[in-house]
Amino acid sequence: MRRNSFIEMAKLHDLSGRITYISSHAKQEHLYEVYATGPDRAFWRELAKCSQEEFEKSGMNGKCIEARELMISLPESFISYDYDYLLKRMVDEFKKKYGVECYAALHHNKRKTNLHIHIIFAERKRLEQPEEKTATRNMFYDEHGKHVRTKKEILDGDGNVRKGCKVIKKGEVYERKIFTIKDGRFKQESFLDEAKVF
Repeated sequence: MRRNSFIEMAKLHDLSGRITYISSHAKQEHLYEVYATGPDRAFWRELAKCSQEEFEKSGMNGKCIEARELMISLPESFISYDYDYLLKRMVDEFKKKYGVECYAALHHNKRKTNLHIHIIFAERKRLEQPEEKTATRNMFYDEHGKHVRTKKEILDGDGNVRKGCKVIKKGEVYERKIFTIKDGRFKQESFLDEAKVF
């Protein structure tokens, strides 16, 4: 049966779990190939952590989007290609065009009627040099992580720092950024149309 390819995009709220799911022989009956464009698994854990921290700081409701995933259904005739070549070619071209790191897998569904690729991609890039902010004076945070002006505001009745409160001493790093902000083009409706054509 002839079938055209199609593409859809998902927002990932559990990046680590999704990577495990698409790349596990135990969870996928017909997993042919797995490919990552470079970074080790630590990159993806750090990316998820960064996204969660940014989301928490923003105070927004809903779920944090840690990364995005494209699911690309392929013509069945593509099964005759070398799996390694097919997956690497598509993922490397995607990375070259959009400049993002990817984690991908080539699968068939259970009934072997849908050959498809999952491409998980990062909306952020790792900074060449992490950006660090150092405290120029002692800094105090209450149990909700809110910055307060004086130490008195985080002390209990006995003069001890309350549980959950934090003191960052002068000279200590209080913020470290290792990723850029999210690339806004991946939120736009036009991105999926462009990716389909590509």
